[in-house]
Amino acid sequence: MTDTSHTAVLGAGTIGASWTALFLASGRSVAVYDPSLEAEILVRSYIEQAWETMSELGLTKRGNPDRVSFHPSAASAVEGAGFVQENVPERLPIKQATFAEIEPVLGDSSIVASSASGLTLGQMQDGWQNPSNFVLGHPFNPPHLIPLVEVMGNDKTRVGVVEATETFYEDIGKVTIRVNKEVPGHVANRLQAAVWREAIHLVQSGVASVGDVDKAMSAGPGLRWAVMGPTTLFSLGAGAGGLAAFCDHFSDTFNGWWNDLGTPTLTPEVSEMLTQGLMEEIGDNSINNLAAQRDTAIVKLRKALAESEIR
Repeated sequence: MTDTSHTAVLGAGTIGASWTALFLASGRSVAVYDPSLEAEILVRSYIEQAWETMSELGLTKRGNPDRVSFHPSAASAVEGAGFVQENVPERLPIKQATFAEIEPVLGDSSIVASSASGLTLGQMQDGWQNPSNFVLGHPFNPPHLIPLVEVMGNDKTRVGVVEATETFYEDIGKVTIRVNKEVPGHVANRLQAAVWREAIHLVQSGVASVGDVDKAMSAGPGLRWAVMGPTTLFSLGAGAGGLAAFCDHFSDTFNGWWNDLGTPTLTPEVSEMLTQGLMEEIGDNSINNLAAQRDTAIVKLRKALAESEIR
């Protein structure tokens, strides 16, 4: 069994810093590598800010924020680590160079999980001599607050590694799903991409403003989706008849909507349209203020869901 009491984080941007905070909160020590000269200052600041919100969620009872160390290379950071979370820039040559650097010093049972959102497991495995302990471990931002992590192995993955990865993530408070087939974007990113595509189409077509489309989601389906997924919710919408009755009643309706959905392209002009529409909605509110509001709301929502025993 892999000893995951000591971990490593490679790449300490927003995602890597968030993972670092969460690993520390779970009672583990964390070795961090990032080439930026400011990485240590930024990560320590992130940990300090994240600790309060994680404490509200009861995630820091085993933790010590001081059990973090910083290292001059990826290889030195992973020495002795039972679990490594890789978050280097999402460019295949950079990832594969990182894997080639760390592979010779990894323990035989050490697991390496990649946070990659766009690259596939198969693409990244080409950077390994032996990819048997390498898996996908894709989080949602910020990982210390959003529970989801998508886990994937394949026929090159050693038996038991995917299960051990899921056990590790679940021990630190994550909710895991298994990705069974390789597709660009995995599962959750494809779902949100589909929603955003139609949101852009609605704005581009003049149906509603950027702000009102966002409100339609946050005050409508978004609230329900925080509790249960769309298929379960539609089943509930049909009452005693369940999903079969829902599909029977609404098949023509949904087929009509699907046929009418837009297929916009994210051109510079569309980007400018969305940016202007967003600025009209948020005004002088800074990104930092919005992020703080988001995090506060997520904490309150997670606490409410936990009290309701809904997962």
